[in-house]
Amino acid sequence: MTRRLKIDFVSDVSCPWCVVGLKSLEQALDNLAEAVEADIHFQPFELNPQMPPGGQDLNEHLQQKYGGTPEQFAGTREAIRERGEALGFVFRMDKRDRIYNTFDCHRLLHWAGEVGRQLELKMALFRAYFTEGLDPGDHAVLLQAVRDVGLDEARAQEILSSDAYREEVRAQQQFYASAGISAVPAVVINDRYLISGGQPAATFEQALREIAAKAD
Repeated sequence: MTRRLKIDFVSDVSCPWCVVGLKSLEQALDNLAEAVEADIHFQPFELNPQMPPGGQDLNEHLQQKYGGTPEQFAGTREAIRERGEALGFVFRMDKRDRIYNTFDCHRLLHWAGEVGRQLELKMALFRAYFTEGLDPGDHAVLLQAVRDVGLDEARAQEILSSDAYREEVRAQQQFYASAGISAVPAVVINDRYLISGGQPAATFEQALREIAAKAD
């Protein structure tokens, strides 16, 4: 019997582990296709809500926020690149040297959820930043992602030129912060179970199988 699960994927476009987690989750769901169907909803989380336009040098930002050395950061990025490659996602670390504000990404993703195209836009934004090294706060970059996935560019421009979905995104961010989410990716199943971090597909698969078995 196939079980339908509600999955809230709390994440940020500027988080590489969110890419890894999403691709692993998709692989796990493929492996469980006969047992589990999933409704995935992308929920907003900003790693750097105070980041100004133009962003900040990546190594400078990481050192200030987490401590460490450029060599350590490079080692982590290589590990992420390898995980992405194994999952079919291309990280071009040589093209990504800055970190940016992502609030407008989340506004567009909220809209995309209303028209059933969140996953496609999410992946387009991930590719823009992590594969092409583009600024996900740049409206031209965002509109290109919208075009790439076949969404209404004129409507996207209206959203970006206004405060549309600002309050909705802020409310969702506050909801998950109040629920104790302080790092991403955070994968919430059926509003009850939490899987944290960019876990391997096998970890997601085991957890989803166990949760599906408990589902009413």
